[in-house]
Amino acid sequence: MLEKRKGITVSRQIMDDQLLHPDATGELTGLLNDLVVAGKIISAEVNMAGLADILGQSGKTNIQGETVQKLDVFANQTIKRRMEQCGYVCVMASEEDDEVIPVLDGYEGEYTIAFDPLDGSSNIDVNVSIGTIFSIHRRLSEKGMGTEADLLQKGSKQVAAGYIIYGSSTVMVYTTGSGVHGFTLDPSVGEFFLSHPYITIPDVCPYYSVNEAYSTYWLDSTRDFIAQLKKEEDGMGPYSLRYIGSLVADFHRNLVKGGIFLYPRDKKSPEKSEGKLRLLYEAAPLAMVVEQAGGRAITDDGRRILDIEPTNLHQRVPLIIGSKKEVDLAEKFFT
Repeated sequence: MLEKRKGITVSRQIMDDQLLHPDATGELTGLLNDLVVAGKIISAEVNMAGLADILGQSGKTNIQGETVQKLDVFANQTIKRRMEQCGYVCVMASEEDDEVIPVLDGYEGEYTIAFDPLDGSSNIDVNVSIGTIFSIHRRLSEKGMGTEADLLQKGSKQVAAGYIIYGSSTVMVYTTGSGVHGFTLDPSVGEFFLSHPYITIPDVCPYYSVNEAYSTYWLDSTRDFIAQLKKEEDGMGPYSLRYIGSLVADFHRNLVKGGIFLYPRDKKSPEKSEGKLRLLYEAAPLAMVVEQAGGRAITDDGRRILDIEPTNLHQRVPLIIGSKKEVDLAEKFFT
């Protein structure tokens, strides 16, 4: 059993996962290992950000119209440079880039990767946990440079997904479809070691995570559901509000402790009429993780996140994600 194997590294676990999937190739193992290296580089820079003068804003905005932080730029460049010449990827997509990102000629591989290089970056300057989220698909095209069509695949077709969270410790959580495992970086040796084997999201859900500052603009279904969570009845509730404002941090807490996270549609601004979070590199990868851990992820009109067919790289969706019992309850209000 994995729990009994003390000192197992993430690299060893990635190789073992390959044995569980006969159709997987060494390229997926190599790709995940290169992501591990990128995560270590970003983690080191995050920990030194205040001293290295890379806190604060870069003066640029991304495709979402959001201010790009200096660490955003560093994380984005680190992952792109690692992926473009690893030989395992045919095309990439990033929150920080308007269009698809090609790899170097001659280095085209079997997989695609979409990523949010530094989720929660608005919290960088105040030392709140931030993270990298990634989604990996097998390419659709046969060979050569990948295209946007290779990236626009449903979340249910992901071959791997996960995130790296940079907080009091750096933790990598990932799945290849055979359970969810978490690894904590030991900075003294520069290696991720197994710390959270076979993560299962708890059935008892003490927390809900939502930005209640938008409650005035919520749809009635959202308002009614949150009001229900504040009641104590039928052995459920009242729930405690825990909201960091960094998706990867809120999700990680709820995954380990139990909870439900919501970023529903609201009526405050036109761009949020279809939701705020991005499907390809935020909602879909976390949905794969939570389902592998025994939870659920849906939109606020009841669609399963992993079943949504993407139509563009930066497509937004509403997201309700977390413990199964609570998402089941939410579904009754939203459908």
